[in-house]
Amino acid sequence: MCFLIIIPKSCSMQTQLKRQMKAVIFFIICIPLIEVYLMIKVGGMIGALNTIFLIFFTAITGVYFARSAGLNAIRSGFNQLIKNEIPIYEIISGAALAFAALLLILPGFLTDLIGFLLIIPVTRKLFISTIASKLRNKKVNNNKDIIEGSIDETQQDHNNNDS
Repeated sequence: MCFLIIIPKSCSMQTQLKRQMKAVIFFIICIPLIEVYLMIKVGGMIGALNTIFLIFFTAITGVYFARSAGLNAIRSGFNQLIKNEIPIYEIISGAALAFAALLLILPGFLTDLIGFLLIIPVTRKLFISTIASKLRNKKVNNNKDIIEGSIDETQQDHNNNDS
């Protein structure tokens, strides 16, 4: 019989959760501020109507490219399945493309830039490998909380419990 002892690190988990929440709040506040600043700057250079046209143009173009790249990811995933291989990269790539399409639909230049970078296969692969290496390092560090062991039962223990 095998057992696992999991030692929770509640203090570090709470600290990590607080840090992640602060990062989310930071992005929720800062990204719109940056977008408004960039729209004002670009609007001052090329005019308001041209800025609005550019925002719509990048959204439509980005969604088109995200759609075609997504279809290529699906095709590649089916080819992996035909070869009896698990299409892990294709699944992650498809999720990145869906996120890119969302970023491109949102009005703004910073989100459009990130969305277009996610559509390009080379930069998408770079983003995915960076995030995967961070998650891999995090997973290795989490194994310190698990202690593996085994129990050997003897017949004598069962006889003593029956009496």
